[in-house]
Amino acid sequence: MLKLFNTLTHRQEEFSPQENNLVKMYSCGPTVYDFAHIGNFRYFLFIDVFSRYLKYKGYKLLNVMNITDIDDKTIKRSNERGIALNEHTKEFTAKFLEDLDLLGAEHPSKIVAATDHINEMIDLIKALDKNGLTYINEGSVYYRISAFNDYGKLSGAKISGNISGKRVNVDEYDKEDARDFVLWKAAKEGEPFWDTAYGAGRPGWHIECSAMAMKYLGESFDIHCGGVDLVFPHHENELAQSEGATGKQFVKYWIHCEHLMIDGQKMSKRENRFFTLRDLTKQGFSPLAIRYSLVSVPYRKQLNFTLDGLRGDETRVKKLQDFRRRLYKSKCESGSSAQISYSIKKAKEAFEEAMDDDLNTSSALAAVSILESEINKAISSESLLEDDKKAALDFFGKVDLVLGIFGEYKEEILDTEIQNLIEERLIARKNKNFARSDEIRKYLAEQGIILQDTKDGTDWRRA
Repeated sequence: MLKLFNTLTHRQEEFSPQENNLVKMYSCGPTVYDFAHIGNFRYFLFIDVFSRYLKYKGYKLLNVMNITDIDDKTIKRSNERGIALNEHTKEFTAKFLEDLDLLGAEHPSKIVAATDHINEMIDLIKALDKNGLTYINEGSVYYRISAFNDYGKLSGAKISGNISGKRVNVDEYDKEDARDFVLWKAAKEGEPFWDTAYGAGRPGWHIECSAMAMKYLGESFDIHCGGVDLVFPHHENELAQSEGATGKQFVKYWIHCEHLMIDGQKMSKRENRFFTLRDLTKQGFSPLAIRYSLVSVPYRKQLNFTLDGLRGDETRVKKLQDFRRRLYKSKCESGSSAQISYSIKKAKEAFEEAMDDDLNTSSALAAVSILESEINKAISSESLLEDDKKAALDFFGKVDLVLGIFGEYKEEILDTEIQNLIEERLIARKNKNFARSDEIRKYLAEQGIILQDTKDGTDWRRA
């Protein structure tokens, strides 16, 4: 049984969707003002692994992710570049999706942009207005948090010290400050605007997610995901808006991913202490190694990212790929070993037990590593049998459907010259001409071809 830590209840709970086998999930997406950094992608890969595991468990999944393409940051950056807001945000939406693809992440069921849902936002504000939860000041519409009795139930934020009449008109504000927040901002010079029943203006950040989530998932749904930094004020305000409008529970399970640290310090763009995916690939790191690093630590634990750690993960994913390739190419006699069959069964149980325990990816990877070691020994001792080979490949394939850590398997074909040299080396070894054998091995290594002698002949891989 899958158990998840629910921010709303502050405890781990057994997961059960509201509608039979269908899981409805909303994932807070990127604000497309610039490239996403690896801290963002730690969260987006958590969403990817979570979604994949839900499907592994047999659930049908409707996962909606928003694109914030209208807020203070996107407006500021597009103005700095001197281009239209939609031109700027479309560019960085495309770059975000390119990076997702590079990291091997599956796209959510729906990816929806805020600016395509202005009418839904206005309808939601009207519902809040009808319920006495709004007021207008200087042309902007605000949410009156003192009129919503449950404000703070997600984050624990207290409003007892709130100063009457104080309000917040920006999208981001002090995490300790619980004040009335803006739903609809009156038009300002230099900012895009829409003409609505509340006058010319643009939406506040918080109203966007509530409107889009309820449009595609209904007034009450199963899971809402985000980074831990969004618990307050963003998700607290989302909850207040949505439940204030409908009178229904907005979300059953609130799931939040912890921060990523850089060399033990909080990531900071202001202090230039961050990496984008493109920064790391330019340094020669593979997207697969970056993915492994970001998914290897359970989502509720802070991840301390270092370049040394990433180098280690680069080695690890290459070993995983070499192992899978060795397993694919191993020639086995028919039959099954009771010991190996039992080990595969226990590995599957350990993997699922770890993932069911609030998506404990580090324990899941440990289960993979233990079986990998046992299978390697069986291959080396020529004791791996065909049925066990197929069962092992099936297990590792299913692991990869969830974690995506092996990468795509392709049979590589050497060109004629290199193949001829490998065959020449085999003849040289047979004739005990070890000088020529070593010469060929060295030459091929210089060409990026690493040889490995096995019972079935000579295997190879690219360096």
